[in-house]
Amino acid sequence: MAVKWTGGHSSSILCLNASKDGLVASGAEGGDLVAWGEDGTPLGHVRLEGANDVTSILFSHSCPTTLYASHGEIISVLDVRSLKGLVDHFHVNEEEINCLSLNEPESLLASADDSGAIKILDLEKKKVTRSLKRHSNICSAVAFRPQRPQSLVSCGLDMQVMLWSLQKARPVWITNLQEDETEEMEGPQSPGRLLNPALAHSVSVATCGNVFSCGAEDGKVRIFRVMGVKCDRELGFKGHTLGVSQVCFVPESYLLLTGGNDGKIRLWDVSSEIEKKQKSPAKHAHRKKAKRAACPKQGENSSATAADEEGPARIVPKLDIEHGEKVNWLLSTKIKGHQSLLVADQTSCVSVYPLNEL
Repeated sequence: MAVKWTGGHSSSILCLNASKDGLVASGAEGGDLVAWGEDGTPLGHVRLEGANDVTSILFSHSCPTTLYASHGEIISVLDVRSLKGLVDHFHVNEEEINCLSLNEPESLLASADDSGAIKILDLEKKKVTRSLKRHSNICSAVAFRPQRPQSLVSCGLDMQVMLWSLQKARPVWITNLQEDETEEMEGPQSPGRLLNPALAHSVSVATCGNVFSCGAEDGKVRIFRVMGVKCDRELGFKGHTLGVSQVCFVPESYLLLTGGNDGKIRLWDVSSEIEKKQKSPAKHAHRKKAKRAACPKQGENSSATAADEEGPARIVPKLDIEHGEKVNWLLSTKIKGHQSLLVADQTSCVSVYPLNEL
């Protein structure tokens, strides 16, 4: 089902991004960065200085030939037309960078690192204007909210998800996924949650800017809605049998792609649940209270399957792909005018799946 792009890398691909003009870039272990044409032909290759893994890459929307790449503690700025020469570089993080994010005006670049810090780089002044430090462990992902250039979300291996205000230079909302689970998650709790803690790996913000998703090591996918300076958990469901390494909203939709360490890729339509909760928040709160109060009658089987659970546990994927490899990165973009899913995994190939039904 997947088309394989080969010939660009010789090691595991870790990240992907696409320009508005249809170019794709991939970053891999050992500092390898490759630019691809829409037909899967490698157009350029560079090994970045230091040979540290390329962990995150971003194309500029305003200048689609400009590419930002993180490798080790460095952010390099490249011209995709000539990858051999650096346009600029920044050394603002103290430990390895895991994720980059640009705000919509492209005035600020956020970089999250292993120390738990998020550095906010002013691209015009070429200096750090904010250093956000609240995560007590690795900050694995950060994302600016569309249409809100001074607001971003982050998650980390401290199991915390945070909503930040850059004006205040602090988080305005924090939740601990493990502590919050008993109150918010659907379905019965199990001792397995102690063996698979909710280490948060990935965040993705929908185009509307008010809804975002988080994927965690416990195999669960959480959906949050931003309401002013607070967030409400809209939805939580078991998406994978192993950790959820990637979540990715399809642009201009509430279709959510998730990739897991179980080698599966799934597409979920969460629009109906989000709209339902938005229309009747009081009913939603009442149902949660009733669910916590309920218990099985004597003799009943309390280990109901997901299909037997009420509410969000009934969610089933619109698309279920047996990819077969642990997912490192998911990218939803248009290739030759058609919506496509690009996947980076443990191999040196980029896998491309058509999403014609979207």
